[in-house]
Amino acid sequence: MLNFEFKNPTKILFGKGEIAKISKEIPQDSKILMIYGGGSIKKNGVYDQVKDALKNHEVHEFGGVPANPEYEVLIKALHYIKENNITYLLAVGGGSVIDGVKFISAAANYNGEPWEILTKPVRTMEGEGMPFGTVLTLPATGSEMNSGYVISRRETNEKLSSGGPGLFPQFSVLDPEVIRSIPKNQIANGIADAYTHVLEQYMTAPSSADLQERIAESILMSLQNTAPKVMAEEFNYDAAANFMWCCTMALNGLIQKGVITDWAVHAMGHELTAQFGIDHARTLAVIAPSHYRYNFEAKKEKLTQYAERVWGISEGSTHEKAEKAIVKLEEFFHSLHIQTKLSDYTKDFAGTAEKVEKAFTERKWLGLGEHKNLTPKDAFKIVEMSY
Repeated sequence: MLNFEFKNPTKILFGKGEIAKISKEIPQDSKILMIYGGGSIKKNGVYDQVKDALKNHEVHEFGGVPANPEYEVLIKALHYIKENNITYLLAVGGGSVIDGVKFISAAANYNGEPWEILTKPVRTMEGEGMPFGTVLTLPATGSEMNSGYVISRRETNEKLSSGGPGLFPQFSVLDPEVIRSIPKNQIANGIADAYTHVLEQYMTAPSSADLQERIAESILMSLQNTAPKVMAEEFNYDAAANFMWCCTMALNGLIQKGVITDWAVHAMGHELTAQFGIDHARTLAVIAPSHYRYNFEAKKEKLTQYAERVWGISEGSTHEKAEKAIVKLEEFFHSLHIQTKLSDYTKDFAGTAEKVEKAFTERKWLGLGEHKNLTPKDAFKIVEMSY
C-alpha cells in the first residue's frame, strides 16, 4: 500500500427531511447566495424546502447554471457576489451546480484572472475559498463530498478541472426522495458516472491495499444490483438511498488512498463533451472499453480480478476472463440504454481523435494514466477505436 494522507471534513446529512436542518449549519449572520440550475428544484419541492429552512436567513438567488457548468455563467454569479457582499454559498443541484459553486468559491477571493485557476491550475487551500454547503438533487459525480470540480468554457471549447483542500463543502444534504422526480436517462447517467469513477481508481494494476480494493468492488456490485431498481418506474426508497450513497462513496477520496489511479478515461471523455456536448457519463462509456482494450496487457490482471470478483466469471484463461470483463462492462452500460460508440451520438466524428491529440499536446498532457506513459498519440488511437 502506498503512503497517503486523508482528510474529508464534509458533514453529511443523509435521509428524508434532512433539508430542514441546514439552518443550523449556516451562520445566522450570513448573506447566502443560493445557486441552482434550470429550475427543476421549483417543481420537485426542493426549492420550497430550502427556502422554508432558511426563512430566518438572508437569502439571495442565482439560477441558470447549465450542465457542464459554463465559465461565462459562473462569472456573472461572481459579479453578483461581489456587488451584494455575499458571504456564504449554497449549491442546490447536481454535480454541475456543485462544481460551479466550487469554482465560484475559489474565485471569490482570487486576485488574478479567474480562468487562471483552471489553466495553471491553482489549488485552493484551506481557508482560501468562500464557505459553502450543498443540497444534492442528482447523484452522480460525488462532488458533494470531495474538493474537485470541472468547468467548461464555450468560447475556447475547453473543459478543465481544478480543486484543492479548501473546496470541500462544509455540509451536504443527501435526501433520496429527490430521485423520485429525476428522468430515467439522468439516473442512468448517474449510475454510469459513479461506476466509471470507481473504475478510474480500481482498473489499474493489482494492489496490496485489500480494503480499498474490496470497497471499490462492493460499490461496483451495489451499483449493478441497484441499477434495475432505480431505473424501474415504481420508486424504491431503499434502492434510491443505496444509489445515492454509492455515488458519494465512489469519489469522496476514500478508495483512491494507498493505490495508483488512472483518470485517462475522464481526460478523453471531457474532450468529447467539449466538442459535441454529449453527456459526460456517456462520453465515459464511449472511451472506457476502448481504453481497456488498448491497454489490455497492462491492465489484464486487474481486468481478470474485476471479472472474477465483480461479475463472478470463473471459467477461462486469464486472457479470456479479462476480455469477458470488458464485454460485461459494455453490456452493463447497454442495460442502462447508454451506447458505447461515438458514432451512436454523432455522425460528425471525423477528425475527433486528431483534435484530442492536439489539445493534449498543447496543454503538455504528455503522460496520462496510472503510469503516466499514455501519450497524446495513444489518446488519438483510443479515441479512434471508440468511433
